[in-house]
Formats: sequence, C-alpha cells, structure tokens
Amino acid sequence: MPVYFSPEVITPEFHVLNIVDSKDKALGNVAFLFDEKKMYVYGILEDEEVGADFKDIVTPYIKGLSKAKPGIEVYSCLYIGCKKITLNTDEEEEE
Repeated sequence: MPVYFSPEVITPEFHVLNIVDSKDKALGNVAFLFDEKKMYVYGILEDEEVGADFKDIVTPYIKGLSKAKPGIEVYSCLYIGCKKITLNTDEEEEE
C-alpha cells in the first residue's frame, strides 16, 4: 500500500506533513525544521506494514531539501511503530 505526504503546514522555517494512504487515512506525520546550517527531521509512522514506503518518500525529500542549502547538516529522529530507524542518505550513514 503506497503512502503519500499530505501537507499540514509549510513555511520557510518548517514543514509539517501528514503521512496518509491512498484512502487519505492518517498513518503518521513528519516535521522538518530548518536552521541556517542544520535541518532537523522528526517523524513517526504508526503502521509498520508501510515502513518501506515511508522510508522511500522521506529519503528523497530530505535529499531534495538538502540541495537547497549546500553543506547543511541533517539530524533525524524517525520511528516506525516503536522502533527507531535510520536513513541511508548522503548526509547520514546507516547504523
């Protein structure tokens, strides 16, 4: 089952996005907070069955935002169910 971003609030300082399925059912949320040289990513997905899809949409979103500010440091705290995950991006290495 694919998941999608559904924007809640988007400003130059932060993005708050709901994670929804094709029936617009809320499955979680993710927030991106921006500082001059830092981006903080916080999110939780409640439905573990779509965890791979969640990673598949969050990873390119982070990479895209990182291109807007070269050299930005990315700090993330993401959960699928009750399990903390890491993303394998250029800014972060998998634990």
